[in-house]
Amino acid sequence: MMSMVQNSSSIRRLLNSKRLYRGLSSTSAGINGSSLHDNGGGSNINPHYPHMFTPLDLGPDIGSLPNRVIMGSMHTGLEGHSIPKLMLPLLNAEDDHTDLTEMACYFAERAKGGVSLMVTGGVSPNRQGWVGPFAGKLSTETERDRHKLVTDMVHSIQIPSYGANPTEPARICLQILHTGRYAYHPFAVSASSTKSPISPFPAKELSTSDVKATIRDFVNCAVLAKEAGYDGVEIMGSEGYLINQFLVSKTNQRSDEYGGENFVNRMRLAMEIVTETRKACGLDFIIIFRLSMLDLVKDGSSWEEIKALAQALENAGVTIINTGIGWHEARIPTIATSVPRGAFSWVTKKLRDENIVSIPLCATNRINAPTTIESILSSGSADLISMARPFLADPEIVNKSRVGRHEDINTCIGCNQACLDHAFIGKTASCLVNPRACHETEIDITPNSISAKDRLNIGVVGAGPAGMAFAHTAATIGHNVTLFDKSDVIGGQFNMAKRIPGKEEFHETIRYFSVQLRKLEKEGKLDIRLGTEVSYDDMDRLSSSVDDKIDKWIIAAGVDPRVPNIPGLDHPKVLSYIDVLRHKAKVGRKVAVIGAGGIGFDVSEYLLHHDDADDHDKSADEVNVEEFLTKWGVDKHNSGRGGLLPDEQIQIPPPHREIILMQRKKGKLGAGLGKTTGWIHRSELVRSKAVEMLPQVSYDKVDEDGNLHITVGTGDKKETRVLEVDNIILCAGQVSKKDLEKAAMDAGSDLAGKVFTIGGAYEAGELDAKRAIDMGTRLALKIKDDEVVPGKHKFNADVGAEEILYKKMMSFIR
Repeated sequence: MMSMVQNSSSIRRLLNSKRLYRGLSSTSAGINGSSLHDNGGGSNINPHYPHMFTPLDLGPDIGSLPNRVIMGSMHTGLEGHSIPKLMLPLLNAEDDHTDLTEMACYFAERAKGGVSLMVTGGVSPNRQGWVGPFAGKLSTETERDRHKLVTDMVHSIQIPSYGANPTEPARICLQILHTGRYAYHPFAVSASSTKSPISPFPAKELSTSDVKATIRDFVNCAVLAKEAGYDGVEIMGSEGYLINQFLVSKTNQRSDEYGGENFVNRMRLAMEIVTETRKACGLDFIIIFRLSMLDLVKDGSSWEEIKALAQALENAGVTIINTGIGWHEARIPTIATSVPRGAFSWVTKKLRDENIVSIPLCATNRINAPTTIESILSSGSADLISMARPFLADPEIVNKSRVGRHEDINTCIGCNQACLDHAFIGKTASCLVNPRACHETEIDITPNSISAKDRLNIGVVGAGPAGMAFAHTAATIGHNVTLFDKSDVIGGQFNMAKRIPGKEEFHETIRYFSVQLRKLEKEGKLDIRLGTEVSYDDMDRLSSSVDDKIDKWIIAAGVDPRVPNIPGLDHPKVLSYIDVLRHKAKVGRKVAVIGAGGIGFDVSEYLLHHDDADDHDKSADEVNVEEFLTKWGVDKHNSGRGGLLPDEQIQIPPPHREIILMQRKKGKLGAGLGKTTGWIHRSELVRSKAVEMLPQVSYDKVDEDGNLHITVGTGDKKETRVLEVDNIILCAGQVSKKDLEKAAMDAGSDLAGKVFTIGGAYEAGELDAKRAIDMGTRLALKIKDDEVVPGKHKFNADVGAEEILYKKMMSFIR
C-alpha cells in the first residue's frame, strides 16, 4: 500500500511541476482551439481544407511545417538491413537492398506529393533492437553514409505553403525503434526476462549497465541520423516496444533505478534517451516521441502516468508528441479496415484538453481521407495528423486535397494485405490498390509514354480488380483500350466485398477506378462498354476487323463459385455466396456455411450483422465509432489501466442469425486468413457466440427437406449429424473462368497467341485482389514487348534478401 501511495504522489509532483526533467527547451506554437493562421486578411487560407493546410510553427530553430499532415512510420523493407556482405551471395537475392536508392525514390515521390514531414520505417540503434535477423540498423558511419542519398533527394523538394514563405523544404525524420521483447531473433532483450506472445524468442533482462549502454546507442543513432541529413528522429515509445516495455509493470519487474512500483523510475529510460538526444543534437533538430496513450493491454499505463510522461517529455525538449495506440499483442483491432475512420482521435483530444503540454500533439490510426483530417483538426482534437498506409495507396493525397481533387484520391482501404502482411514475412511492402508503392524504380506509369509505333488496340474482358487495373494503366501510358463487362457497373467482386461489415472502404476503390476510367474515356484513350458480354466469336471478329481491330485480348473474366460434389445441392435452400452478396437472396435465421476460407468468413460475418429490414450498404464514414469501441472493450474515458473496459461493460451487438461454419480440412478454421487480420475475423465470429465452427467435416447429402447431413471427424471419433437449417450457403472456393482462353486455344487460329488471362481467371485463389491488381498493372506495362506471350505474361516483384533470410529462419525454427 505504501509503495502505491508513493507512486501516486510522484505522479502528482510531475503534473504540478515542469522542473523535474528540465532539459534544453523547445518552443512551439500550435493551433489553440480551432483558430486559423491566415497570415493577414484571410488570403492565405486553403478554400477546401483550411485547417489541414494551416502551417505549424515549430519554433525559430526549426521553422514551420507547411501543413498539418505527417507521413507516419511503417515498415516497408526499403530501410536497408545489416546482413554481412559475405552472406549476401549465399542468399541469391534479386535485390539485396544494400543501396538505398529505392528508399530515396519512395520518399521523394511522397515529398513531391505535398506531405510536410515524413518518418522512416523503424531503424534499430543496435543489434538487440533488430526487428528480425540483420534488420535495418544505424549505429556505424558506414550505415550513416548510405542514408545521405535519401535525405539529399528529399531536401531537393519544396512543399507549397500558405505561410509566410510560399514553400518550405520537405523534411524527413528517422524513426529509432528498439523492439525489445518483440524482436524476432534470439538476441531479444527487455526490461525484465519475459516472452511476448508474438515472438518465439524469450527476452533477456537488461542489466543496469546494459540499460545505460542502450541509452547511449539511442543517442548515437540520433547523432548519426543528423549527420546523415535527417531533420530529426522519432523515438518509438509505444506499441509495446522496448521503451513501452519499461513503462508498465506488466513487463517491468525490475528493482533498480529503471523499474519498480515508482513510475518515475519506469519512465527514466524514456526521459534519459530524450534528454541526452536533445543535448547531443541541439535545438535545430526535431524530436518526435511516439507516446502510447492507449495500451489496450491488461495492466498497461494509467491515464495519470500518460499525462506525467507527456509533461516530462515536453520539459526534456521533445518537439512533437505522436499518439501510439495499442500494443501489438493487444486483442483489439487498431489499424485494420474494420476500425472506423479516426476511431482513436478522441484520446489525443483528451490529452490536448488537459492543457498540460503546449507542444503539438499528433493524432493517428485509420485516418485516410481529407474530410476526416479536417474534422479532427477543426474539432481541436489534435495539432497534427499522422497517416502512414494512405501514402502507400496514393503518394499525392496531400496535393490532391490541397486543390480540391478528393475524388482523385486512391483511398487506403486498410486491408493490410500488401503492407503489414508483407512486413511480417520480410517481404518488401506494397499496396493492394497501388502496386507501384515501394516499387517506384521498377513500375513506371508515365502518362503517354508509349511511342506511336508501340501503341496497341487492346480489348479487356472483365472490369473487376484485374481488368480495371490493366485498363487504367494501359490507357494511361498510351494504349487504346476497350473495356467490356457484362455487368452494368465496374468493380467485379469488390461489389460484393463492400457489403461485408468492416469492409466499407471497398466502396472507395470502386469510386477511384470509376473516376479515373471515365476521365480516360473522355480523353479518348478508353472505351467502356458495360452490359456487354463478349464471346469467342466477338473476339475473333474484332481481331480481324479493319475499323475496330483489336491487337491483343486481356481476359479478366474472374471466377465462378466452385460447386462441390454433394448430393441434393439442387435444393432451393442451397445458395451460393454470389446469390447472397450480389443478388441479395433472402437468408433464414439458421444457416450452414460450407467452406471456411476468406469467403466463408466474410459471408458468416455479413449474415451475423445483416438485417433484412435495413438493406442499406454503409459507407466508411457511416461506421459508428462508439459502437466499435464498446464492442471491442475500449474505455473511452481511459479510467482503468490500459484503457480497457471491464468485461461486463462490453456490448456486442446481438446476432441476426445462428451459423454453423464448416471446412473439410483438419485444424483451426481461418488458419489461412491474413497474417495480421485473420485473428480479427475469427474473433468477430467467436465473440458473437452465434457461430459454431466445425473442422474435418464430410458433407454427405442435402435431404428433401433441405437439411444438411454431415460427418465430423474420422475413425473412432467420427460423428454424424443432421443440420436442420433454413439455408445452406456454398463458399467452397472458386474456379477460374477460362472459357474464352480455351476457345481461342481450341480454335488453333492466330487469336490463341493474342489472349492473355489475368486475375481470378488466371488463378482463382481466395478472391485475391492484391494479386489481381498487381498482375494487371505489371502486364499493362509490358504487353507491347514481343517476348511477352500467353503463358509467360505474369511478372512479380523482385525477391529481397530479407525475405529469403526470413524463409530460411522460419524453416529452421519449424
